[in-house]
Amino acid sequence: MVRFSRNATGTLFVGGALSLTLAALAYPAMLGVKTVSTDTSRIIAQTQWGPLTEADRDFVVKVRAAGLWEYPVGQMAVQKGASKEVVTAGQHLIDGHAALDTTCRKIAPMLNITLPNLASPQQQGFVAQLNADSGRQFDSDFANILRITHGSIFNTVAKIRSTTKNSLVRALADQANDTVLDHITVMEKTGLVNFDQALFQQTAPPKLPDTDVTPPPPAVGQPQVVLTPPPNATSTPVPVPGDPAAPSPSPTVR
Repeated sequence: MVRFSRNATGTLFVGGALSLTLAALAYPAMLGVKTVSTDTSRIIAQTQWGPLTEADRDFVVKVRAAGLWEYPVGQMAVQKGASKEVVTAGQHLIDGHAALDTTCRKIAPMLNITLPNLASPQQQGFVAQLNADSGRQFDSDFANILRITHGSIFNTVAKIRSTTKNSLVRALADQANDTVLDHITVMEKTGLVNFDQALFQQTAPPKLPDTDVTPPPPAVGQPQVVLTPPPNATSTPVPVPGDPAAPSPSPTVR
């Protein structure tokens, strides 16, 4: 049976809320975001790459926040995974989130989006849970926590990809879709995923207050955290206008 701490178990129950709530106004978390605005399609800025909605901004921050906890958890898996499948899954987390983070850090200033430097308290709880685990218990908790969180965000990625009118956000959604599907797949290949539990926790109502699921804003003057790609990186960031040999910006839809 998979063991989670009381804190981690409570946080995992918020997963299903993501597909319904994309509208936290400042620094929304990867899971369990509660609706702050009643209209996530409200346009907050007109950019040369298309209109930017609250949902678009929320999505960019979610992707950044995901990397801030999944990247170090990937490092843990490489260092102490008890099976080669878990080690491989950890390598995929590091590789995929380093590339996504690069894309987020490129497009955020172009869209005037402020990115967090820390994951939410909820997400930091996942890191603490896995840091305390060892051996087969680590492998089991790792595979199930990451499968649940990625399963929760998968539908959100698809929704943003199908609705955004901003070409930079659309490109990030394309990259995130490929990355999330890859991470779901490698978690399942560990053979440790409890699918009944995953489905239940992905669809259960949220249990946590906003303060637990919102990454804190970066301190003034604080250097931006950078997730360094591994030496053997296979994932690549999205080329954006201004990059060498970057394609021309996609036509905007208004």
